[in-house]
Amino acid sequence: MRYIAAKGSIAVDGVSLTVNELGENHFELMLIPHTLQSTIIPHYKTGRRVHLEVDIMARYAERLLRADQSVTGGQGRPGLDLDTLAKHGFA
Repeated sequence: MRYIAAKGSIAVDGVSLTVNELGENHFELMLIPHTLQSTIIPHYKTGRRVHLEVDIMARYAERLLRADQSVTGGQGRPGLDLDTLAKHGFA
């Protein structure tokens, strides 16, 4: 859940969908008629297991914010700043 953002995207079984609402332990997706006509999603039943893929930028941001040696270089406290972003090619 930490990688999912409201109005962001998530792939469900390879189909990229928009997250309409985000709850504490659930999310709601926006399905358009073309998606319903072109995928097997309308045939899913409650409880079906699916493969989820989140936006890779969320994982990159977490990695940069995480308190580890690769972010801080063993110096100071971890955090995201312009120097860190530049070091990793984002600024």
